Amino acid sequence: MNVARLNMCHNSREWHRSVIRAVKKLNREKRFCVSVMIDTEGSQVHMVDHGAASSIKAEEGSMWLFTTQNFEGTRPFTVKANHEGFSEGIMVGDELVVEGGMASFEVVERIEDDLRCRCTDSGLLLPHAKLSFWRAGKLVDRSVGLPTLSSKDWVDIDFGISEGVDFIAVSYAKNSEDIKALKTHLSTRSAESIRVLAKIERLESLENLEEIVEASDGIMVARGDLGVQIPLDQIPAIQKQVTSICRQLNKPVIIASQLLESMIEYPTPTRAEVADVSEAVRQQADALMLSGESAVGLYAEKALSVLSTASLCIEAWAREDGLRNLPPLPRLTSYLSDSIAEEICNSAVEMGEHFISLLLDQEGRVELILSEQPRVAAIFVFTKHGHMAALLSRNRPGPPIFAFTDDANTGMGLNLHWGVTPIVGNLFEDMERNVKESIRFMAAIAAVKLGDVVLVVSDLSSVSPATSAFTQSIQVRTVGQ
Repeated sequence: MNVARLNMCHNSREWHRSVIRAVKKLNREKRFCVSVMIDTEGSQVHMVDHGAASSIKAEEGSMWLFTTQNFEGTRPFTVKANHEGFSEGIMVGDELVVEGGMASFEVVERIEDDLRCRCTDSGLLLPHAKLSFWRAGKLVDRSVGLPTLSSKDWVDIDFGISEGVDFIAVSYAKNSEDIKALKTHLSTRSAESIRVLAKIERLESLENLEEIVEASDGIMVARGDLGVQIPLDQIPAIQKQVTSICRQLNKPVIIASQLLESMIEYPTPTRAEVADVSEAVRQQADALMLSGESAVGLYAEKALSVLSTASLCIEAWAREDGLRNLPPLPRLTSYLSDSIAEEICNSAVEMGEHFISLLLDQEGRVELILSEQPRVAAIFVFTKHGHMAALLSRNRPGPPIFAFTDDANTGMGLNLHWGVTPIVGNLFEDMERNVKESIRFMAAIAAVKLGDVVLVVSDLSSVSPATSAFTQSIQVRTVGQ
């Protein structure tokens, strides 16, 4: 687990505070490096309560009341909605869909602002599940005129700032202005270190996709809510398109929602779900996210284990099968200093691959990698803001990337970049000392071993001519020499 993600539409701020502080406590005590992300609630209609502690089953033909009335305790077959005007414009005969298709209802009667509905497709009603309305096969848009960030969202954002979260994901982002507004707010609160992600889950975000990616620090493809707004058969192509744009612009991308949905109730995923996970990995996504599987599922730890195992397996197979050779990525910048950093990282990745592919080409014996020739065991990058670590990650090298930084915010921010393991600690003015100490430390924890070849790059600036050479070069080191 690299990131703990908390959705602010669930539970109280006190509950979220306890979870955030528990994660931070584990980071301190266990030397973990788990980041914290909060999602804004956004202007959406969802359940507030349905009278049960977790999920309840809606059976086909059963009658339910959807209301905004406040009531104590539980009421059978009653669901409370969060938005006072949730039923405005809804007509008898419209379809009410829960969580993008978890269960469906037909509106059979309006009772003032409430709706009486008949369950037409049985399914689970999860806590705070989202509600959408359809008429004649078309979505009834409930967000027209509503701001992307509500007044509650701004309070939640300030709460996240005060608790020191690392990421804020903006739900239902429409355009780049939504992202810029939040970044401006963070700047006024001296919280620029918090990364801002955009959740792609509505039609407007697809229409303004590239500008949103450019303005954001990362993207989450929220397939559940996105599937409510567009035909389901378009989801795979859109997922691939978003992932490709993020890779081109060097922004981390998370694939989210329903990866292992069946594991909410069952200990084993479907084969189709494992294939879905594998496809996301093959598309070069940076991160995969569990939602209900770990939040309310019966097999949270097992779901995480399945996700990890399936991801590592498909990556290992792709390397062996030569499937990682994707088309060249475009240059990111024309500025000289940034171009040099980009070329250094591109070359470091090519060197890492060259060592490995050269050995595989000669006689086709895997033993050559381990004994007869040196191999690139890792790429070490010394970084202040994470820029070169992100550039290395973009190229998806075979060797793992270890990013050494003395900035805790940088370390936490790198958790979303593919293949990067951030290591936060003191760095010295003398880069040679940094390299030697880092190799010694990594050997002590068995991340590298005697005889391994390590590539070293850095974006740390220094007034020392000897040290500054590290920012313009690739150092090749052998562990133990």
